[in-house]
Amino acid sequence: MSTNSITTSLLSQITGSPTKANQFVTDLNQLAKDLGSGNLSAAADDYVTLSNDALNGTTSQTATNSASGITTGLLSEIASSSSSSSSFVGELNQLGTDLGNGNLSSAQQDMLALDSTALNAASGSGGSSGGSTKASSADSAELIQAIVQGMEVGDSSIVGKGMSELASISPSSEGSSVLKQDSQGYGSSSGSTSSSSVSQLLQDMNADNSSNSSSGLSLLA
Repeated sequence: MSTNSITTSLLSQITGSPTKANQFVTDLNQLAKDLGSGNLSAAADDYVTLSNDALNGTTSQTATNSASGITTGLLSEIASSSSSSSSFVGELNQLGTDLGNGNLSSAQQDMLALDSTALNAASGSGGSSGGSTKASSADSAELIQAIVQGMEVGDSSIVGKGMSELASISPSSEGSSVLKQDSQGYGSSSGSTSSSSVSQLLQDMNADNSSNSSSGLSLLA
C-alpha cells in the first residue's frame, strides 16, 4: 500500500481551499464508513485515495459528513490550532501505517483518536474574549475529554453525565437541547466503545451547520 504522508503544512493548504477541503472530508468520511463496517481492504484503498487526493489537490464540490462527523469547518478549526493540527496529522498518518499493516483494530482506534481530536478542537472554538468565555471553553474541553474517555471504556454513565453538564454550559439553546437528549440516551443504554459514538456526538454538535455558523460549531458557540 503506497501512500503520501500528510503534514500540518499540507493540511493548512487543504483547508485554505473549500473544494480541496470538501474532497478531503468526503474521502475521510468514506474511510470512516468502511472502518466502521470492518472492511479493512476498502478502508486501505480509501486511505490511498485520501492521501493521493490531498497531495494532488483533487477537488469535489460537495462534501459528505455522515460517517466521521468531521466537517470542512471543523477541519479548519483543527488546522488553525498547532496542537490540534499536529495531533490530527500524527493520528492520520498512524492510521495509514496500521491500515498498511493490515491491523483493523488499531486502525479503528486511530479513527477514534481523530474524532477525539476533532471534539477537543470543537470545544476550544467557542470564543476568545472575556473571562467567562475562556472559563466556559476550558470547562467544555474538560467535559469533552471525560466524555471521550467514557466512550472509550464503554461507561455510559460517565458519557451521559458529561453530556448533561456540557448541555448546561452551552450558550446555544438548540445545542443544549440536543446534548440533553443525547445524555438521556446514553444514560439508558449500554453505550458504545467504537468511534461511531464519538462521530455521533460530532454530528450532533454540527447539527445546525446549514442554518447557523459556517464552522458548524454553534452548539458550543
